[in-house]
Amino acid sequence: MPERLLPTDAPPPAAADGATLWRNPPGFMWQAFKEFRANQGLLLAGAVAYYALLSIVPLLILSVIVLSHVLPQDLLLSTIGRYLGWLLPGQSAAMVHELANFLDHRDLMGPVLLVTMVFFSSLAFTVLESAMAVIFHHRKATHGRHVLVSVVMPYLYILCLCFGLLLVTLVSGALQLIGQEQVDLFGRSWSLSGVSGVLLYLVGLAGEIFMLTSLYLVMPAGRLSFRHALIGGVTAALLWELTRRVLVWYFSTLSQVNVVYGSLTTAIVVLLSLEIAATLVLFGAQVIARHERLERRSFLSRKAL
Repeated sequence: MPERLLPTDAPPPAAADGATLWRNPPGFMWQAFKEFRANQGLLLAGAVAYYALLSIVPLLILSVIVLSHVLPQDLLLSTIGRYLGWLLPGQSAAMVHELANFLDHRDLMGPVLLVTMVFFSSLAFTVLESAMAVIFHHRKATHGRHVLVSVVMPYLYILCLCFGLLLVTLVSGALQLIGQEQVDLFGRSWSLSGVSGVLLYLVGLAGEIFMLTSLYLVMPAGRLSFRHALIGGVTAALLWELTRRVLVWYFSTLSQVNVVYGSLTTAIVVLLSLEIAATLVLFGAQVIARHERLERRSFLSRKAL
């Protein structure tokens, strides 16, 4: 029986499988980084970070206004401040202070300001969707999205974020109460504050991975598998955790940003943090896109056999 040959444009199955994330993680990440540079990832991240800077304050204000009717204001602000510290190292206190001031004068907010905040809170999602379209360019031929879906999707996602913030606030409040308790055993007492701190960190990390995974599920056009979205979510979350700790150390020890920028320090630090965060989010999307393309290529190669 004559040997069946592969098409000239299809790679051998072994080569395709060997380039996957599970077979060669360093090589896979390096190739993903090269593709990220080829897609002008830093330029896309700059655009996402700029619009995120415009969106983050209106988004937080809308979320706090809605949730303040359900949760105590102090508990809500403390939870937002704790997890804002993950996104904006060293600047969460200033953001929470401004949110508290706005809540004290929320009765003065008119319909025009409300509509303006709703509009600006969705800008970052619109730009992020365009950036995802560049990274997932291989999907353009087979996947599309109606313009009305693109218009409505940011607001539906904001509602989901508010619901997630509600759950995280309730869980965080319960864990803080646990931290105030102690266990008496064999005549000795052990405080649960350390256990509460670890659980709060794990809740925050799990929430970060879940938020990124959900972002990767809804932003690219077409249906993305949960496994691929989770790979990107875990990658971006772990890279951000490492980067966040470096930023906290840098701003607390070496940085002279207060001397150089003065009153603009908060805006500069927030923009820098958002730029790095947007870069890692888009790099996580690039990891998903490469993994998806390699799996499709491997499948086509096996099918050709």
